Amino acid sequence: MPDLSLLPPSATVEGEDLRIGGCLMSEVAERFGTPAYVFDEQALRDRASEYRAAMTSRHPASRVCFAVKAYPSVSMIRVLVAEGLGCDVVGAGELRLALAAGADPATIVMHGNAKSDQDIEAALDAGIGYIVVDGFDDIDRIERLAHRPVPVLLRVSPGVESATHAALATGGKQSKFGVPVEQVPAAIARMRAVPAIDLRGLHAHIGSQILATDQFEAAVDALASLERFEVYDFGGGLGVRYESHDVAPSVDDYAERLVSAAHKHLGEGIEIIVEPGRSMVARAGLTLYRVLTVKRAGRLHVAVDGGMGDNLEHSLYGQRFSPLVVGRWDAEPVVADLVGRHCESGDVITPDVPLADPAIGDLVVVPATGAYCFTMSNNYNGALRPPVIYCADGRARIGVRRETFDDLLAREVDLP
Repeated sequence: MPDLSLLPPSATVEGEDLRIGGCLMSEVAERFGTPAYVFDEQALRDRASEYRAAMTSRHPASRVCFAVKAYPSVSMIRVLVAEGLGCDVVGAGELRLALAAGADPATIVMHGNAKSDQDIEAALDAGIGYIVVDGFDDIDRIERLAHRPVPVLLRVSPGVESATHAALATGGKQSKFGVPVEQVPAAIARMRAVPAIDLRGLHAHIGSQILATDQFEAAVDALASLERFEVYDFGGGLGVRYESHDVAPSVDDYAERLVSAAHKHLGEGIEIIVEPGRSMVARAGLTLYRVLTVKRAGRLHVAVDGGMGDNLEHSLYGQRFSPLVVGRWDAEPVVADLVGRHCESGDVITPDVPLADPAIGDLVVVPATGAYCFTMSNNYNGALRPPVIYCADGRARIGVRRETFDDLLAREVDLP
């Protein structure tokens, strides 16, 4: 039997098919086409509940805000907001999505290392919970645009070099994010001189796909060396499993280490905010493809009907995945590169991976694509971005429809 541990918890093999959220993947592919992003909706709800329970059971004054950048869709935000989560947004666009999904503005935190006037104005107009000041320019903009005291947090660059891909590390000494520790006192003094700024606390986020919980403790230590406040936002970043041999901390492990460190160094009379993204949605989602070509050219290339148009993770970060050929559970695996249909040698979903005797027309499932793949989907070669399908209790529904060729032309102004 195939290893289903990377798929949503509801995944089961049924003959030559795979069932997710009670729905057969062959029927989902037939009804909605491929490629398609598929989510186990109950897995999303359960994960949100797990995060809330893990944090509030250890620290009642905790807030869990979904990092919208991991999956910026009204359909996704609506599910998670219904389970009691707030939102972490970057800029006016993500804020608009969160508000359209019904998020309470008071539970929204806005980030951005280079916020525009439009971003600040959108946050002020919505009356969101906190604007996270990322540098002195943010202070100047808020001073100029705000007409009443605005609750803010100050993002600190804690100088923690996290063990992750360089593109995913955000807390090092040379990071473009936040105010370096040595400049924090000056930033605090500057904010306290602005009547329109109500400084409530500090924020630190060290990066994404973090698998060692001691690194989160290091961020707490860095903030504890500064002036004390009533609110501490420790960002997100908890990593997930992409391959069978990966080991990732549980949400309980993460919450225990983080809250214990906060209580030890900052005390218990504080509000704690965390902003999970990848670890909230990655495992609940998968991408469903159909094989178009099997070609041997020095190595075996198995090409599907998607690729870097719907999954840039390998191209950008070298991320590996663990695809399954649906129905070929007992076939002898062959080592191949799972590639896409785009005109680019870098269009690789994952290289050197065992695939069970794939043939043209087979369905391929790529697990753990619930985070960032939809975010970075694109129209390479005029490809149409896939739909988002939610499966629950044996019923599949569309959250985001498949793009059309009319959509592709909709913004063109020089059509004949």
